[in-house]
Amino acid sequence: MHDRRHFIARLFAGGVLTRPALTNDWLAVIEDAARGADGRSPGEVAQDEDFWGEIQRAFTVDRTIINLNNGGVSPSPRVVQEAMARYLAISNEVPAYSMWQLVEPQIESVRVQLARDFGCDPEEMAITRNASEALEIVQLGIHLEPGDEVLTTNQDYGRMLTTWEQRARREGITLRKISFPVPPPSMQDLVDRFERAIGPRTKVIHCCHITNLTGQIFPVRDIVGMAKSRGIEVIVDGAHAYAHFPFTRDDLECDYYGTSLHKWLLAPHGTGFLYVRREKIRDIWPLMAAPPSMDDNIRKFEEIGTHPAANHNAIAEALAFHQNIGADRKAARLRYLRDRWMKPLESRPRIRLHTSFDPAMSCGLANVGVDGLEPAAIAEHLWKTRRIFVTPIVHPEFKGLRITPNVYTRIQEIDAFVVAMEDVLRNGLNA
Repeated sequence: MHDRRHFIARLFAGGVLTRPALTNDWLAVIEDAARGADGRSPGEVAQDEDFWGEIQRAFTVDRTIINLNNGGVSPSPRVVQEAMARYLAISNEVPAYSMWQLVEPQIESVRVQLARDFGCDPEEMAITRNASEALEIVQLGIHLEPGDEVLTTNQDYGRMLTTWEQRARREGITLRKISFPVPPPSMQDLVDRFERAIGPRTKVIHCCHITNLTGQIFPVRDIVGMAKSRGIEVIVDGAHAYAHFPFTRDDLECDYYGTSLHKWLLAPHGTGFLYVRREKIRDIWPLMAAPPSMDDNIRKFEEIGTHPAANHNAIAEALAFHQNIGADRKAARLRYLRDRWMKPLESRPRIRLHTSFDPAMSCGLANVGVDGLEPAAIAEHLWKTRRIFVTPIVHPEFKGLRITPNVYTRIQEIDAFVVAMEDVLRNGLNA
């Protein structure tokens, strides 16, 4: 056993345990499929069902259900599940040793890989359990005085709004929420709405990179530039953006960015990251206490006590899976699937699309409403009659179904959703 542990430790030290040979051959299969797509545009590959068939076979999903609710959490491919199981098994050999001395230190490798993909320094990348934790670190850790104003929208994620509302109740800050149409007339319209709403006490703008309700993408770089010129901090909620469509930190120029990795990266459930620009780290208090020696250390945001190391280590396999597909190809496929159901429904009576077709303004997440029908009733009908799983959304200013396919979604499943919706339009919910 002693020799086996030393062998495992050497494998970890050399990064060998992230290679397909010691997991299974799915990363190699996807890599081979991607090589076969070289030389073709992402738009061409998006329509190649043979290519995406290889991707689909890497998952263990239940095909008796058409899952169009991948926005909250997505299934991980088999290679990620097996990696997590492997790390968990090693952790349980002699937990105080194997978890804390063998498995947990590998978070540094994950940090380096995520930072490289996001385009930041590893010393600016904290591994968290989800976007909510990442964002609340900044929301609750940034210095604000009574009367200082936070500016956001009424379509930002509920938990993040609740966090600001708690600070308002507890500390006397002010929260102001602006409205915008779905979809807005332009990206500039979103910038203008924020700019018009800025007041003399505005200290923070909190905005989504892409909203969870309709999939509206925000012009983050323009908002950040406008805010910084006025000395206003910008916190970006990227829960649905990272690994959904391609971008890097330099495309955004933001100082704070939080995301979940169990959505579009397909990483283990309960994983995320927080980016904080290096010179800003000292000024943000962690959620859980850290010693003064860690004031400038991004790892102070990871001081959460005992936690499973297997989850965050298997992010490496999820990232490899994502990169082997290719971020541009993945985004093109997601937009292709979106158009596959949005375009047939667009011209139907009573249909309201709350998401733009413009690729700059949306990707794979979209929202559709039916005049005269409640989203929850439609969702229940689709589930009971067709085993189609969607997300009903009710906002004070609009309502509809949030539709979120993913890379494992088959064309036939999208088409089945279109048929089901057309049946609802013709026959109602009692057929």
